[in-house]
Amino acid sequence: MASTNTLCKKLLNVNKAVVTGQDFYTDADGVNHIKIYARPNAWHEDDCPFCHKHCDYYDQPVKGTRSWRALDWGGTIVEVVGHTHRINCPEHGVVTADVPWAYPGSGFTKDFDLTVGWLATYLPRSTVSEYMRIDRETVGRCVHRTLNDIEPERSRRLDNLVNIGIDETSYKKGHKYITVIVNHDTNAVVWAAQGHGKGVLTQFYRQLTPEQLSSIKVVTGDGAKWITECVNEFTPDCGRCVDPFHVVEWAMEALDEVRREVWREAYSEAAQLAREHPRGKGRPKADDAETAMVKAAKAKAEEIKNSAYALGKAPGHLTENQRAKVAMIAENNNRLYRACRMKEMLRLLLKIRNVDEAAAELKRWLWRASHSRIKAFKELYLKTKRHREHILNAIRFGMSNARIEATNNKIKLLVRKAYGFRNIQNMLDMVYLVCSDLRIPLPNRKPKST
Repeated sequence: MASTNTLCKKLLNVNKAVVTGQDFYTDADGVNHIKIYARPNAWHEDDCPFCHKHCDYYDQPVKGTRSWRALDWGGTIVEVVGHTHRINCPEHGVVTADVPWAYPGSGFTKDFDLTVGWLATYLPRSTVSEYMRIDRETVGRCVHRTLNDIEPERSRRLDNLVNIGIDETSYKKGHKYITVIVNHDTNAVVWAAQGHGKGVLTQFYRQLTPEQLSSIKVVTGDGAKWITECVNEFTPDCGRCVDPFHVVEWAMEALDEVRREVWREAYSEAAQLAREHPRGKGRPKADDAETAMVKAAKAKAEEIKNSAYALGKAPGHLTENQRAKVAMIAENNNRLYRACRMKEMLRLLLKIRNVDEAAAELKRWLWRASHSRIKAFKELYLKTKRHREHILNAIRFGMSNARIEATNNKIKLLVRKAYGFRNIQNMLDMVYLVCSDLRIPLPNRKPKST
């Protein structure tokens, strides 16, 4: 039969330690506590908490006793109590000696920190805080220690980068953004930082070694000028790709601008007819031609106003009512229908997998857009022409920003679950932890195979 001290040591899941005693008490709120008195064994009592090398004894603080929260045992709060002293490490200076059950600077055991980190990746922060009996800020610190334990050298994510995606996503109201870089080959976030723009992205490129820069072959992103400038400056030989999704989004914005313009014209026409043919007293006669004309003009304007969804969809996905709307527009408004057709032509040419064929189709589309006599599409022509090679690169390499857009959705979900982050570092830690293939080891569990 195991002794009480051995049993406590096994339940705490600690090695390199000696349990010297136990105590049980109930606090003023009626909550049960167990105190486990422990110390590092003689071989490790003077180890550095960072390099784990044996160092010289320095001194003992005035308050040399500390306690660490451990995982509850059946709802009973467990505390590990031990004496601490300082050592003099040649590399890290004077620091508090390592204890085998806790990370440096933590007031919790390693199992406690890892469990909080695992729960925080799946549950709202308020839920984790209540269940583990800690505050919200402590959850963030536990996540930080968990990440540093399972991935102490995060810079390794920057090795062997070949295909990367760059994008920014908002995390808070008031134009608060973070820049995120994803490795397309591993679908993991390799770098994230607060802010967006050329200055932030330059920080990423400047920390890369010449070998790491030379390994990058493809960079995907939207049409942001600051992305192109950084790519041209630091990796001029790589392929800069503009995501086809964003190109179609440009066309959709141009189409919607034309639709709003046409709707305003139709609405003004209906209003003018209503002023020229005011309605008299009483009910209008059924055969009143003027009233019917005004109603038809208003109905036409209303149809254009409500046609945004039908015009934006692919023709093969339209419902009967949506097809009727598009047919009405084709019959009554040639300009809006031509804009819709040009949007669809651009969408279809982006699906072509042969680069030469796509280049020929894009050349024809650019000519049509430049001669369309539609202001919004003339502006789209200029924008598309600037990014012509970047669009063709996306077709040539078969790359898109789909992975990083999916990552952005994960980040927004993280922010939503936490009801926002006050500390930006806590959010970045969660991004690194969740948007990668890291696995948090839970105590006394068989590791899952990757």
